[in-house]
Amino acid sequence: MELSKTFRFQSKNLTSFIPFSPIYNNPLKNHLSFRTKLNNRPKKIKLTVTAKRKAPIDGVSEELNDIASYNLDFAYSRRRVRSAFAEVQQQLDHCLFKDAPAGIRAEEWYERNSRGLEIFCKSWMPESGIPIKASVCFCHGYGDTCTFFFEGVARRIAASGYAVFAMDYPGFGLSEGLHGYIPNFDDLVDDVIEHYTQIKARPDLRELPRVLLGQSMGGAVSLKVYLKEPNNWDAVMLVAPMCKVSSFLHCIVTNAQQLHYFQTIQESILNIMVLLVKQ
Repeated sequence: MELSKTFRFQSKNLTSFIPFSPIYNNPLKNHLSFRTKLNNRPKKIKLTVTAKRKAPIDGVSEELNDIASYNLDFAYSRRRVRSAFAEVQQQLDHCLFKDAPAGIRAEEWYERNSRGLEIFCKSWMPESGIPIKASVCFCHGYGDTCTFFFEGVARRIAASGYAVFAMDYPGFGLSEGLHGYIPNFDDLVDDVIEHYTQIKARPDLRELPRVLLGQSMGGAVSLKVYLKEPNNWDAVMLVAPMCKVSSFLHCIVTNAQQLHYFQTIQESILNIMVLLVKQ
């Protein structure tokens, strides 16, 4: 694989002191061929960072491959990549995109929360004229966003008469923040509570059942949200929740297993929500 340019820099934090102290009471000191003395002079260390180029994505233009190589640490780069690949995503050979129900009313927007962070939000509403059974608020996993695979899941749930809402946590997806960095998990939970409190207060939703749906790390988020406000939710659904991080992780998933996994999730979610509304 071809290597990109090599970047060299000297960091003040990498300056080290390597002191040597005399050897005392050593029976072999007369046989030593070197002398030891204290040396406080800083030793400069040169750090070399080498980055490998990503393999090109088959079937897309050179321009899109250039965009895909952007540094995704910051939100503006992630938004640029998502915008460029929006059409490609819908053409993926995957059941969530090929068989997505039509007529769903999707809406995207940004809002600034109380901590001053710009948060990306999205909703999927049933087709016009279909009454809403309940609101479903989604908490995504660590390696996910609310605009990729959940897009297809959300459309299927909305097609069954539910209003679906999602947000990207700070530092994830299209929301502001360093990519994947969670300085304080409780702050993240409070961000989720703040956003979904506003959603549940909407006039068209405030009298309807309120369902919290969490997947993977979003399952841990959902649990903490529910424990902080148990009386504000009618149901909590957890899909492979992150209740504990294993010391040994190894998983190989085939395409067939992935397809079955998503179909099972959709069927289970819809069955649970049907029971909830009947109650």
